[in-house]
Amino acid sequence: MSSNSAASFVQPDSFEFSPASLEAAKAEIAKYPEDRQQSAVMPLLDIAQRQHDGWLPRVAMDYIADFLDMPKITVYEVASFYTMYNLAPIGKHHVQVCTNLPCWLRGSDDVVSACKNVLGVDFGETTEDGMFTLSEVECLGACVNAPMIQIGDDYYEDLDAAAAETILTEIRVGKEPATGSRIGRKSCEPMTGLTSLTELGASGGDA
Repeated sequence: MSSNSAASFVQPDSFEFSPASLEAAKAEIAKYPEDRQQSAVMPLLDIAQRQHDGWLPRVAMDYIADFLDMPKITVYEVASFYTMYNLAPIGKHHVQVCTNLPCWLRGSDDVVSACKNVLGVDFGETTEDGMFTLSEVECLGACVNAPMIQIGDDYYEDLDAAAAETILTEIRVGKEPATGSRIGRKSCEPMTGLTSLTELGASGGDA
């Protein structure tokens, strides 16, 4: 196993947006009034992170600060506050396990144990082959379908230890496990089925 300590990686000397990233950044900035374009700092950090193998070096944060004409320390504060930003290199697959109250009440401890056992790493560590980084997060926004994990941009919900183990094992061998609920729940409907809005309205606006 390996950790993401400051001594385990080297900060690059330079960063700039690629043509595709630059186009995406300009599109984000255009969503804000001219005197409020610094509000685009979060999406621009995400664009930079995706360009740079899933993590944000300091030069990328400095680049965005200059790009948006804002203090560098302000960009550092944003990047260090939100767990969606990685300030050190991560594995190819970033496994984020929610341990907040709804997930904990529905068995996230078992999911955590399964992830640690399958990957052989603890929170904040990356597997020796560089394939997986395991992280603990506070909320992933799918509390109804707890417990859940996020891997990259994909959500896996209604988990137990066996489901978590299967998902990670499939990814390890190159498969693409099905996303969403692992118990067949549609969207975030109650496990017992709908209790309201159970019938579609008549056609022609007579609902």
